Amino acid sequence: MKIILALILLSQISVLSAFAQSADTPFERDFGDVKFLDAYFGTEDEKMEVEPGDRNVPFTVVLANVGTQDISGIRGQLSLPIGFTSAAGVGSLIYADNDSNALAGKNFALTFFVNVGQDVQIRQYPATIKVDFSRLRESGTRNSFFDFEFKVTGFSLLNMRAIDPFLVSLKNNEVVVELSNAGTAPLSGVEVILQNTASTISSTSQSISNVENVVFDQNNWKVGSIESKSSKLITFNVYVPDNLKNAVLHAPMDITFFDAHGERKTVSRSVDFYVSGLIETSIYNVQLKQLGDRQLVIGEILNEGNTDGLFAFVTLEPREDSNIKQQTQYLDELEPDSPVPFNIPIEFDGEPRVGEHDIRIIIKYKDSLRNEHIVTHNATIDYQYPPSIKPDFDILQLSIITAAIGIGIFAAIKLKKRKQIAKQTS
Repeated sequence: MKIILALILLSQISVLSAFAQSADTPFERDFGDVKFLDAYFGTEDEKMEVEPGDRNVPFTVVLANVGTQDISGIRGQLSLPIGFTSAAGVGSLIYADNDSNALAGKNFALTFFVNVGQDVQIRQYPATIKVDFSRLRESGTRNSFFDFEFKVTGFSLLNMRAIDPFLVSLKNNEVVVELSNAGTAPLSGVEVILQNTASTISSTSQSISNVENVVFDQNNWKVGSIESKSSKLITFNVYVPDNLKNAVLHAPMDITFFDAHGERKTVSRSVDFYVSGLIETSIYNVQLKQLGDRQLVIGEILNEGNTDGLFAFVTLEPREDSNIKQQTQYLDELEPDSPVPFNIPIEFDGEPRVGEHDIRIIIKYKDSLRNEHIVTHNATIDYQYPPSIKPDFDILQLSIITAAIGIGIFAAIKLKKRKQIAKQTS
């Protein structure tokens, strides 16, 4: 039995020794106290995006104590390619110390501070680190060398804004929001989540915005990748209640993405909108009205919104071949739910033309942002001479004609009598 166990043990040792020394193995087996794990710009707790021209940037190398004893007195010296210099100045060596002991089996980090040259490109670079350390209960200093690669990532800069930051209350508004990356590093896996809506607020939490009663048709958007110096758009619809008119609507968004290091990050942005009141005007009951010796075009303007239309004007304008003169009146404000009447006397360019006239009523007003709005209404009116003027004109004309005829007859009779008397006397 002992002979069999000895043979088995000897065969295992032989196999392991042969495998360790075989040239066919794909991995190099090098035993030591320290093992290289990672290198990146940033601190031990957080990676950073950097771009050419950045100065005094932390550069961290993460290592592991894979020996059986704790190590101390850890010091690193970093060798970087041309374009990278020590933050202490050109020509200075790049050193970093770790004042703590590295326990056996635990990781530790060395953080250096470097300047990134303006001419450095965004790509991978080679580097070398020398690590000096001492093992506890052992005199002397040991060292290890590691070759590795690191990346200048570039810097991503995420901005968010509404293409048109103005909404109208009591109306379904289409909103377009732009997400832009003004930096030099791409963003991937971008996702936008609207916060503080009725679906995300608990009964005990305090509101930090005023979107609770606003109706959004979406609250989550998967955007995908945003390359450097480019942008993406998201669209959605918003219905704003009456109580937010003439106020600023704050819509907080959480944006989650992967940066150039592949790290998942979440940042908060707020998209702000100004909510104006609704002005919804209509023109009714346009007709011709006789008032004394004048005829007027009358009608009513109804504002079915929730705020005043400011600086309102009404204009009567001819259409087609009408010779009615264009005229404008000032109406002041168009109050909600209160019809505003207008009446415009008819005047003509040249002689009045009896019959139908095609006209247009134009309403111009401004909203609270002093933007001008125009509403038009086409109508046809039938113009006739006013009754109080037409009969007087006919009687006067008949009287003149009758008088002229009478005078003519009287003159003819007198002339005939004179001729008869002259004949008798001769």
